[in-house]
Amino acid sequence: MTADRKICMIPGPIEFHEDVLAAMATPATSHVDPNFVPIFGETIEMVRKVVISENAQPFIVSGSGTLGWDMMVNLIEQGDKVLLLNTGYFGSHFAQCLETYGAEVTQLGAEVGSRPSQEAIKEACSKTQYKFVTVTHVDTSTGVLSDIKAVAETVKSVSPNTLVVVDGVCSVGSEEIRFDDWNLDIVITGSQKGLGVPPGLSIVVASQKALQVVKDRKTPVPSYYSNWNKWLPVMQAYEARKPSYFATPAVQLIYALHASLTKVLSQSLEDRFDKHRKVASQFRQTVKEWGLKQVAQCEECSANGMTAIWLPEGVQVGKLVGGLAEKGVQIAGGILKDHATQYFRIGHMGISVMEDERQHIKKVESALANSLQELGYKGASA
Repeated sequence: MTADRKICMIPGPIEFHEDVLAAMATPATSHVDPNFVPIFGETIEMVRKVVISENAQPFIVSGSGTLGWDMMVNLIEQGDKVLLLNTGYFGSHFAQCLETYGAEVTQLGAEVGSRPSQEAIKEACSKTQYKFVTVTHVDTSTGVLSDIKAVAETVKSVSPNTLVVVDGVCSVGSEEIRFDDWNLDIVITGSQKGLGVPPGLSIVVASQKALQVVKDRKTPVPSYYSNWNKWLPVMQAYEARKPSYFATPAVQLIYALHASLTKVLSQSLEDRFDKHRKVASQFRQTVKEWGLKQVAQCEECSANGMTAIWLPEGVQVGKLVGGLAEKGVQIAGGILKDHATQYFRIGHMGISVMEDERQHIKKVESALANSLQELGYKGASA
């Protein structure tokens, strides 16, 4: 690591613990090595614990979080109807993925910074029998947090057989998720955000009900690499501490995930969720005191792992991002269509939140305040 390295405070990848980076340096190891097999098996079990489930099935596969979208090919047959709750950029792109495999997608949206109401969801599910409903838990384009517990309750109350699919790429590890208690069917995530591991692992957790839907298909799964019929025996074998093979796993990344999850689960998950809520709330309050407005329109619909903030008049996003970079902090610009140049985004997840001694949040606030002042906005104070 170089002395001038910027701390990465975007909505992912996030900062990685030194033990995670050390695990990435594991020497070349066979994926069927007796030392690796139990590591993979324990990692599968820990993923289940992080989403608080007793019997859901994790899949840990080499790829980005987007591969988790692609894995929904296992649930889709031509013409299946899907309701997609859209809260930003990633909802729109998830729809494109599902349509690729023949799903008929109905999008239920809301104005920028908000989320569809439970009444609108209930009405939509009452009119049409959907194969599944998808919801982006945290859309990193807007910083909007969806109430997945309420969504699942609403959907299941109207249509018990409809699956609930959660895009949790930017929420697993930083937002509360109770897979079993909330009656979820799919949670999709990636390694590089709340789980605190370098990019490269796609992680999907499926309910037994979702697995039965795959078994009951009338047509073959039109995918090779994403096919759960290929991956399920592999996951089950490693969890039983037996080697198996379909495609070579990312051995070093799995060592890294094992190291990170060991740390995550060494503390109470409730304490972890509460700490993320507390830090996010304090950060939002600081921004508000500076006279800035966040994209998410309400406190309860604001993510706890990241914040999207509208730029003050006269401040250009490129100059603000560059100003913070000069001070050793990397933040992100906007990505939402038609608004990308009007706001910026900051991540606050993982060790940056849980380990106060690192002072990451304070460094962000100081660099942000100073950069805004340099660009002519006088409301911020370090």
